[in-house]
Amino acid sequence: MDDRAKRIRKGRSRGKADTAKVDLTAVVVAVSENEPCVLTIGQGDTLPSGPLALEHRSLQSGLRAWVEEQTGHPLGYIEQLYTFADRDRAGTELEQRVISISYLALTRKEHAAAPSRGGWQSWYDYFPWENHRAGIPPMVGEIFRPRLLEWADGADDEATRLERRRRAAIAFGFDDRPWNEDLALKRYELLYEAALVEEALRGSNLPLPVPGKSMVSDHRRILATGIARLRSKIKYRPVVFELMPPAFT
Repeated sequence: MDDRAKRIRKGRSRGKADTAKVDLTAVVVAVSENEPCVLTIGQGDTLPSGPLALEHRSLQSGLRAWVEEQTGHPLGYIEQLYTFADRDRAGTELEQRVISISYLALTRKEHAAAPSRGGWQSWYDYFPWENHRAGIPPMVGEIFRPRLLEWADGADDEATRLERRRRAAIAFGFDDRPWNEDLALKRYELLYEAALVEEALRGSNLPLPVPGKSMVSDHRRILATGIARLRSKIKYRPVVFELMPPAFT
């Protein structure tokens, strides 16, 4: 077999592994009974999503088509969140690189009441440590602080130990630091790095170390990105009206 034939054969054998798949993922948020909710499919562990197809005129049209097909819910306001492409965060299927382009979509309570398919879940089911409406959740001090300090002190060098302690203190408001609600993504990323969430322990027999419902693939990370974006954006843009009925107190 000559060199050219070998190259062609090698290329065919690699095939799928050398291609990338583009997924469109939606964080659809509504407020129902004073509870921030996110639209999910499956067992409440999956965000509406689907691959970008040739018939989709644009990324947004593809996203709208997938969400309506999977949930029966039409989208109004949407904006792009982030593009995720980390190979080690997408689970065990490594035959094809997955690029996930995520969007934040806002809707109103009356539209959110009864989707024909899919379901609405409180986002605090996935991030119970983010719920500070009645004060600091006990788990922050009772579970996270000792676990994160143990993780920080397990670093190989003093500089890394100090850096980890500093990051934990800023993210979770330790050592009398203020709680910053905009750091939802940084908190989840820190817990992932410290192997304190289920997504970081997949494939192992270790018990789940902290509360909070997990999601498939990287969907809880995408949801955390949406929460952080909305909490920040609501302070300087009137996007809150997208979540409210036409008349409200």
